[in-house]
Amino acid sequence: MPNRIAPDNNDPDTHEIEIEVATRYLAEQSTPAENRFVFAYTITINNRGDEAVRLLHRHWRITDANNRVQEVRGEGVVGEQPLIAAGGSYRYTSGSLLETAVGTMEGSYEMISTSGRSFNAPIAVFSLAQPGALH
Repeated sequence: MPNRIAPDNNDPDTHEIEIEVATRYLAEQSTPAENRFVFAYTITINNRGDEAVRLLHRHWRITDANNRVQEVRGEGVVGEQPLIAAGGSYRYTSGSLLETAVGTMEGSYEMISTSGRSFNAPIAVFSLAQPGALH
């Protein structure tokens, strides 16, 4: 089930961006005996606002079950800086490697509207978990 992060309609800085997250464990790429757990996540960014926005940068905070934290920052996502039309959406899939069977991710996208207003779209914490690892 996707994790939905609804826009805060009382906060003009979010520009009515809704972010949905779906995750899956990639058993064929994982080696649990070597503490290698690979996950894919699919992000859908819905622009509920009335003007187009461009995703400029990403920031991720990835935490494993040992409280080891990785910070990831970079331009765009999957090599793109997509322009998301008003009422439109953008979807991409990427991955994460953990040393534990469970972990979390959270972060934000730095975006700019066509009118030139910069803002951050927060991505609420979501779980990465090998099936059966959580009770």
